[in-house]
Amino acid sequence: MKAIRRFTVRPVLPDALRPLSDLARNLRWSWHAETRELFQTVDPEGWRAAGGDPVRLLGSVPAARLAELARDRRFLRRLTAAADDLDDYLRGRRWYQNRREEAEPGAEPPAAIAYFSPEFGITAALPQYSGGLGILAGDHLKAASDLGVPLVGVGLLYRHGYFRQSLSRDGWQQEHYPLLDPNELPVTLLRRPDGSPVRISLALPGGRALHAHLWEAQVGRVPLLLLDSDVEENGPGERNVTDRLYGGGSEHRLLQEMLLGIGGVRAVRAYCALTGHPAPEVFHTNEGHAGFLGLERIRELTDDGTGFDAALEAVRAGTVFTTHTPVAAGIDRFDRDLVARHFGPGAELPGLDVGRILQLGRETYPGGEPNLFNMAVMGLRLAQRANGVSTLHGAVSRSMFAGLWPGFEPEEVPITSITNGVHAPTWVAPEVFRLGARRIGTQRAEDALSVGGSNRWDAVADIDDSAIWECRRELREQLVHEVRARLRASWRERGAGAAELGWTEHVLDPDVLTIGFARRVPSYKRLTLMLRDRDRLREMLLHPERPVQIVVAGKAHPADDGGKRLVREMVRFADDPRVRHRIVFLPDYGMAMAQKLYPGCDVWLNNPLRPLEACGTSGMKAALNGCLNLSVRDGWWDEWYDPDFGWAIPTADGAATDEDRRDELEANALYELIEQRVAPRFYDRGGASGLPERWIGMVRRTLTSLGPKVLAGRMVREYVERLYTPAALAHRSLDLDAAHELAGWKSRVRAAWPGVAVDHVEADEAGDVAELGSTLALRVRVTLGDLTPEDVEVQAVAGRVDAHDALADGRAVPLKPSGGGAGPDQQGRWVYEGPLNLDRTGPFGYTVRVLPAHHLLASGADLGLVALPAESAGEGAGVLMR
Repeated sequence: MKAIRRFTVRPVLPDALRPLSDLARNLRWSWHAETRELFQTVDPEGWRAAGGDPVRLLGSVPAARLAELARDRRFLRRLTAAADDLDDYLRGRRWYQNRREEAEPGAEPPAAIAYFSPEFGITAALPQYSGGLGILAGDHLKAASDLGVPLVGVGLLYRHGYFRQSLSRDGWQQEHYPLLDPNELPVTLLRRPDGSPVRISLALPGGRALHAHLWEAQVGRVPLLLLDSDVEENGPGERNVTDRLYGGGSEHRLLQEMLLGIGGVRAVRAYCALTGHPAPEVFHTNEGHAGFLGLERIRELTDDGTGFDAALEAVRAGTVFTTHTPVAAGIDRFDRDLVARHFGPGAELPGLDVGRILQLGRETYPGGEPNLFNMAVMGLRLAQRANGVSTLHGAVSRSMFAGLWPGFEPEEVPITSITNGVHAPTWVAPEVFRLGARRIGTQRAEDALSVGGSNRWDAVADIDDSAIWECRRELREQLVHEVRARLRASWRERGAGAAELGWTEHVLDPDVLTIGFARRVPSYKRLTLMLRDRDRLREMLLHPERPVQIVVAGKAHPADDGGKRLVREMVRFADDPRVRHRIVFLPDYGMAMAQKLYPGCDVWLNNPLRPLEACGTSGMKAALNGCLNLSVRDGWWDEWYDPDFGWAIPTADGAATDEDRRDELEANALYELIEQRVAPRFYDRGGASGLPERWIGMVRRTLTSLGPKVLAGRMVREYVERLYTPAALAHRSLDLDAAHELAGWKSRVRAAWPGVAVDHVEADEAGDVAELGSTLALRVRVTLGDLTPEDVEVQAVAGRVDAHDALADGRAVPLKPSGGGAGPDQQGRWVYEGPLNLDRTGPFGYTVRVLPAHHLLASGADLGLVALPAESAGEGAGVLMR
């Protein structure tokens, strides 16, 4: 029989144990070992059955056991200490509070930041993530909490999460969507003082409405608000809007993103009004999925009588947009008619002109689709500050979106980069933490992991080789046991009987070089590159003196049959009785598996098609545990690779190399690295100690050199210093009067720009050769039409030139109006002058340009307007220096 209704019955904790509820409801336990150990002592067997989830644990502990603990003085002392520690963590001054206090009046970091993301990977107990984007968002919130940054997270609560993965007997991926009951999750329904749930509503076409409740997850000091459409007031279609992460068709996805962006802003407003939390000065859009938040903030201002253009400027000033994809296919794009139907009269945001909304998402660059609405394009247009997630990805993003800033070189496109980081307290194995804590103490070790920017990582240099090697072997052995248990469970799901699975007891060896590969399975990540030459791979796996073992995991998107075929190909190879003790595929890759996998591997493999990996943080998590990286130089590895602590797989990414040939070349390079460099170094025990001393040296350098760089604490501090604080200052400067003034100025400049021209450039050069260190005196005549010198900046741009006179590494030098800008000459032209220093040898050139200039612009490229000399002028084309 099936129940006709489901609900949760919670135990009543004795008064002495009430702090357990607070500890369970704050997700700090997910990265705080002492709190997890406390819950484990409540009921060790129940803790394992609950999968390490305190909320589930407390829902199953027998009343007799609770009564026993309420009389256990030792347990109560530990409980009091844990509760006091959490209270100190939540209320104490941290890095951010000190920074605000030290700032000049008016230059303080923002009072609060709203951080929007479609997914958050906080803990396996709250499965609201699919992959790297969500894990990054979760690490961002945790690091912000550790630093005291006043973030408010905003997302959706998916009743079925992403999906659980299993395998069929022949290795085909199977998806399962277990129903998640919020009452059994570490979240709390947000209620008003009268007990009624807070409800957020959106208007839909045809007089329908989309309602959502708000659930709050407490991530240390950071509240995470999750909107849930599974409420009785909704119709069946609307009720399922938040059913699955990245599920459904275009309209379903559009409704999810409207709820996240528009509903998310309303959720933040309701939360701040209810709790007294400071209103955000900065809104951070983590990828384009949440881009509609800018429209809702424009709506708020226009409802108060502000014009659209002024509201747009005010919203842009306080908005940060982060792009995470280097490929157009990774961006959500909707049919323009579908978007138009959901905005305007009779639907959502009726006060905003639909044409203006559609223009924000229009692909105006060459090759763009005029009938599609691009969420990333809208995100960039609604944010004054934008960034990619690694140095290389920033460069790729500038090229990818350069069409939005015509006339500017890709390197001048106003998209910067902040390289991702990972939350070390979440991902560092307790054994590795203890190794460091023995050298510098527990508190200092915790600070080094969470805050970052510390030279305390250097203490790893003093740890004995034997201690490092013993720790690495212990972690490898733990992984072996984990793999065997998961492999047995997987084969049972695939239909195997217990009598068939005796071989799983001998899978992997704790003394064999272990390589890990785990990630999502789109084609560009090349899950099966290692299978390119299967005979050669078998030889490596079964080498009599230097064997290799490989642990592979990953999920393909449910709609990606190509990815599923790659999974099946890998599974079938790993099923081969000749090698199945040396290579395994583990289904259902997630946070719980990852926390065992990263520390237990000796080498972390990453072989994407360069430059299609935006960052790739899994290798960072591995590195924090002393695992060495073997990777294509893509994402973060491109900027931080060093042969002292890892290996770079050579790439064959020239335009003339076809995909099949490229895979062949790069697979061969991978095999050679493992055979000739990686495995020999791991098994080199020729020293007096009998240990692989050179390998241990690489582990030590990984921890000391990469450790401080890959921290989420470093990442969040960069966001505060380089994006959040400048955005807050811009937001404060752009009150409504200033916003009106800026909007009017932009409109005037755009209208007048066709009349702006560079008419004549002259310099005091003697010929085509000049001496290094000499100076050219430039004199430029420009026509400004209806503009004045206060509206523009005239620049000389100088740098190296190629055979086609194209400038590279150009630097801009501002020129000044001649005679103090007293007025134009008789022909109505303005004269600008200035020196140009010839500071580099070789082919050198310069040009001159005119840009719009206003003190409230974040970048000279902001409007995408530039005036350059006519190519036929031939003046100022270049000068050769030696």
